[in-house]
Amino acid sequence: MERNSTTSETWQSSIPLLVHKANKGPSSSSSSSSSIPTVLMLSTLVAVLGSYVFGSAVGYSSPSQSGIMHDLNLALAQYSIFGSILTIGAMIGAILSGTIADYVGRRLAMGFAEVFCIFGWVAISFAKDAWWLYVGRLFVGFGIGLLSYVVPVYVAEITPKNLRGGFTTVHQLMICIGMSLTYLMGANLNWRVVSLIGTIPCLVQLLSLPFIPDSPRWLSKVDRMKESDSALQHLRGKNADVYQEATEIREYIETLQQQTEASLVGLFQLQYLKSLTVGVGLMILQQFGGINGIIFYANSIFISAGFSESIGTVAMVVVKIPMTTLGVFLMDKSGRRPLLLVSAVGTCLGCFLAALSFFMQDIHKWKELSPILALVGVLVYVGSYSIGMGAIPWVIMSEIFPINVKGSAGSFVTFVNWLCSWIVSYAFNFLMSWSSAGTFFIFSGVCGLTVVFVARLVPETKGRTLEQIQASLNSYSTKK
Repeated sequence: MERNSTTSETWQSSIPLLVHKANKGPSSSSSSSSSIPTVLMLSTLVAVLGSYVFGSAVGYSSPSQSGIMHDLNLALAQYSIFGSILTIGAMIGAILSGTIADYVGRRLAMGFAEVFCIFGWVAISFAKDAWWLYVGRLFVGFGIGLLSYVVPVYVAEITPKNLRGGFTTVHQLMICIGMSLTYLMGANLNWRVVSLIGTIPCLVQLLSLPFIPDSPRWLSKVDRMKESDSALQHLRGKNADVYQEATEIREYIETLQQQTEASLVGLFQLQYLKSLTVGVGLMILQQFGGINGIIFYANSIFISAGFSESIGTVAMVVVKIPMTTLGVFLMDKSGRRPLLLVSAVGTCLGCFLAALSFFMQDIHKWKELSPILALVGVLVYVGSYSIGMGAIPWVIMSEIFPINVKGSAGSFVTFVNWLCSWIVSYAFNFLMSWSSAGTFFIFSGVCGLTVVFVARLVPETKGRTLEQIQASLNSYSTKK
């Protein structure tokens, strides 16, 4: 009762200011919608530096393998631990991400993650034996596990509904850029130098965070109402009319305050069933569609198909970044569902073509064409994945959960994603040794299942506020 009365008093004290702004008329609103405020762009840019760090960590191990193994006398088994321990750290970071982001806020959570990443990159750079490599990689993994949740959530919470999809998709674009640039640097520079370079975006984000506002929705959730109003005004522009948006956020938060904060166990209630099914389902299908197996082992796939690994890898980078960029521009024009459906159909076709190539090799048919078919299949898969399935599950995860369960739900969904990533990465070589064609036929089947899942269960969130999306998915929101 005391908490709710404090909330009401603070809200009442800020009403005159908001009413005054609302009385300025529609001109201020229309002007704000025609241009993107500088604060919003800079805040998003600072946040997605964390996405670049994520991508650079994932892209580091492949080009650095020969140098690290030679310099530190590591066996293949030891290097395999170095590669896989990143995912272990990320799973730990994912489990704690929601709790940390809810307790200290989105901004401080990003800073906390970057401290771990900086320590990890420095430990790797100065490592004299395998143990320091493992410690450094584990710390970087923890940091990116936290960033993989908090970055898309922060961006979704600060952007208006007409820009939210495209802005949140920049998260995936920066992951792609981080992976690609680190891969290119790793092929030309010493592995210690590359790991030191990895600290630069971490430091830039860490030093920039004090200059951007925290999430207005998080500030409102923790009863910092005046700061929430101020942050929202900064993010929308000083002349923008924020009365309606601030009112929607406030009313929705007050409704949620009547509910208890849901623990991980509390998520598995009927009222959250649809949101949880959509969030977890998309992450499982994203990973079991084979993306990390294909990305991590692209070289071996092209070698198995009889194609040049260097040409294949460069072609993947050339396709991946432009298609991800195209997805950013289409996100708020075509909507989430159409892009997901096109993406899932494309990944299904790409895996089928790659499977057909390996099958033709097994029965000794089309020997001249099968390498080209494998390359086309992988490029169709990567391009299709980049335009939708890569980014949209993270966008939707950041949109569908109410703020009273967003911490626990987001942590769980992010953990599921990293767990499935580890399973696919670990099992991929075993599956390929069992049957290359069979492996890609399985991936193609999962991608086909994704089409059905999206068509039947995934809601369209384009052009709707977070509060509208969450009220439509969670049954308690409509209760009095």
